[in-house]
Amino acid sequence: MKCLYCHGTMEQGAAPFHIDRKGYHVILDTIPAWVCTQCGEAYFEEAAVEAIQNVIRAVDKHTDVLVLAR
Repeated sequence: MKCLYCHGTMEQGAAPFHIDRKGYHVILDTIPAWVCTQCGEAYFEEAAVEAIQNVIRAVDKHTDVLVLAR
């Protein structure tokens, strides 16, 4: 597999994921990913993306009462 940005070689590893959303921050430190050995770009497989989306949906649901609308 080649990196879409630099065409370097991709290897299985782990990468962080972070998002700023609706007044909160989510940081996941080590998500399984394909990582470019040349530039460090990370690509997450479908199962990891679905799990990340589930976490975000759960946080959204439970933070509505905690985070004031701006």
